[in-house]
Amino acid sequence: MKIVQITPGSGDSFYCENCLRDEVLVRELRLQGHEVVLVPLYLPMQTDSVDALTNVPIFFGGVNVYLQQKSALFRKTPRWLDKPFDNRSLLSWASRKSNMTSARDLGETTLSMLRGERGFQVKELDRLVEWIARDPVRPDVVILSNILLGGLAAALQHRLGTKVVCLLQDEESFVDSLADDYGANAWYLLQTCSKHIDAMVAVSRSYKRRIAGQLGLDETRIQVIRMGIDMAAYHPAEGPSENPTIGFLSRACPERGLGVLVDAFIRLKQMPELASCRLEVSGGSSEADAQFLRRIRDRLRDAGVNEDVSFVPDFIGAQRLEWLQKLTVMCVPEQEEAAYGLCAMEALAAGVPAVQPAIGVFPELISLTGGGILVEENSPQSFAEALKPLLIDPGKAHALGRQGRRGMEKHFDVRKTTSELVGLLKKVVGG
Repeated sequence: MKIVQITPGSGDSFYCENCLRDEVLVRELRLQGHEVVLVPLYLPMQTDSVDALTNVPIFFGGVNVYLQQKSALFRKTPRWLDKPFDNRSLLSWASRKSNMTSARDLGETTLSMLRGERGFQVKELDRLVEWIARDPVRPDVVILSNILLGGLAAALQHRLGTKVVCLLQDEESFVDSLADDYGANAWYLLQTCSKHIDAMVAVSRSYKRRIAGQLGLDETRIQVIRMGIDMAAYHPAEGPSENPTIGFLSRACPERGLGVLVDAFIRLKQMPELASCRLEVSGGSSEADAQFLRRIRDRLRDAGVNEDVSFVPDFIGAQRLEWLQKLTVMCVPEQEEAAYGLCAMEALAAGVPAVQPAIGVFPELISLTGGGILVEENSPQSFAEALKPLLIDPGKAHALGRQGRRGMEKHFDVRKTTSELVGLLKKVVGG
């Protein structure tokens, strides 16, 4: 098949599960013999390898989207005037300035994008459709990375005559975070957009149940296909780590639970048997997280444990995979119900057990892999109690991580999960 995968980029300032998921998916689709183009929207894609985006421009560049939202003048400017604003360096800089737009700006822009051809960014939509259409062989199917791109679906269907498949992952928390009435209006528009999508794929059973109600859909309209990871890229350590080490891999912000983990770590360090315990934080942050991180560093310093905590800046590519091997246990105390849980999946693939809250995808993930511990009460004390036995007995942690890797190989190897997705795509195209 000929496939176009459209993915919103996040820049390179923090760990982006969607970007990394879609890169692995596209790479495996290509290995299975399909012609796939990965098209980035808004910001540069965060990828583990540089060849994923060869000769593909960025569409709906974040700066142009903002200017077209705020000014009628920029909705009419020619491409030669818009092009400098899509410069990758400028967009990378903008991605780190996540506090540049107000909650009102974000809400209004979201609604405009969901209106598609009736939105203020229709000039960008026309450019995307025309770029895809320039190839005399039209794509068999376009895959949207999430339903927030649903505003593109009607134009892709009607003007290209192609099928549209949409992956569903973590849209709920974004929409519900929009200020004022923007969230309710966004859900209404998303329900409208879903009528122009030929098939929807949730990345977990728990998320299918949640998102179906929000989109006003019967659950039978949503397929569950777990997005896998490239198991061959992960190499478990031969034995337990020398020092008991907790890893945190996600954006360093309150929503991902770094504050909870830091408080749990301080509790653990007060135990004589865990005096050598370390915490390693990786996954980056944006400028919006700066004040939160200052408070975290102050808390660690006041507790006298700051020397035992490392903030690891390299989280893209081989550096992340090597870092995983040093860990005793992974712990990201998510405050929101994650749909995918890539941080835990990567740890398990590397033979590192995961201690996670019993919300969202994690009960499903731990049940399938057997590689971790679920924490019922999302509190520092509960996480400290769950982490303690694994840190005191690295051999136990190593064995649990090995079990988790076997579970990942069985249920989440990208070769298997991508084959399931291809089966669905063939039915959609054939239909």
